[in-house]
Amino acid sequence: MGAPNASDDLSSEMEVDAFRRLFPLRFFERHLAESIRPDGRPLGKARDTSVFLGAVASANGSALAKIGSTTMLTAIKMEVMTPSLESPDEGCIAIDFHMPPICSPIVRPGRPAEAAPVISKQLSDTISSSGLVNLKELSLVNGKAAWMAYLDVYCLDADGALFDTALLSVVSALSHLQIPAVAINDDGKIVLMSEEDGQKQAQEQVNKEKRKLTLKSIPFSLTSILHKNYILADPTAEEESIMETLVTIVLDSSGQLISLYKPGGSVLAYTSVLQDCVALTRQRVKELKSILDEQNSVMEVEQD
Repeated sequence: MGAPNASDDLSSEMEVDAFRRLFPLRFFERHLAESIRPDGRPLGKARDTSVFLGAVASANGSALAKIGSTTMLTAIKMEVMTPSLESPDEGCIAIDFHMPPICSPIVRPGRPAEAAPVISKQLSDTISSSGLVNLKELSLVNGKAAWMAYLDVYCLDADGALFDTALLSVVSALSHLQIPAVAINDDGKIVLMSEEDGQKQAQEQVNKEKRKLTLKSIPFSLTSILHKNYILADPTAEEESIMETLVTIVLDSSGQLISLYKPGGSVLAYTSVLQDCVALTRQRVKELKSILDEQNSVMEVEQD
């Protein structure tokens, strides 16, 4: 008697899957009418999120961040540079966002992903405008030497909310960053302490030991979809492809607004809607800050 029921269940499941592929918007709207999404989440709930610090042993700082299936890896490499004449007592931060073909079927081999330069600029603008890093902390010798921090962000799996996951990976990697210890040798060059043949040869120690950056106003973000009178937090790639009006809110860890990004879309973002998006983001910031704080505490225990 069990076989016919199993067959009916399979047939029903195939019908639902076919309806989802043929009429994706109608499929989602049926769920939205009941205030739930096909993956079982309430409309305002983000997916499960995790952060792993120190994912790349050879980097000066690194972090792997996951929001749902979306996965980002950030690795930081520190190099000594000559500071600019305009900012002789400041270092620099350069961020590159990479989307290799393995991350999504829409990324073709040999063709750069359209989203990559957009997200690179968003990340750079957010880190700069948030005041997260005091660039004077990256200075070594005024007017002569400073640190250049190269941040490479790799998208390993692209399943929606790419900027949110990338930003979480970036700020996590910066919290993990250890600036190398350096000194000035007899030739007046900046060298890593570990690369010297005896530290006694150094004329002047610039950084006596590895140190961490002082981070303030840590930025976190939440992307939401606006569809009719619905707000869907942390969309998947499927949801983004069907309902195209996106709004990304960036707040710092104290809840202050850093930026709002709405790249077009058919739904108008009225003030009341934006206020609801900001409220969702404030709650999300608390969650993300707690996750990052917990991982930093784990790292401190392991290093002790």
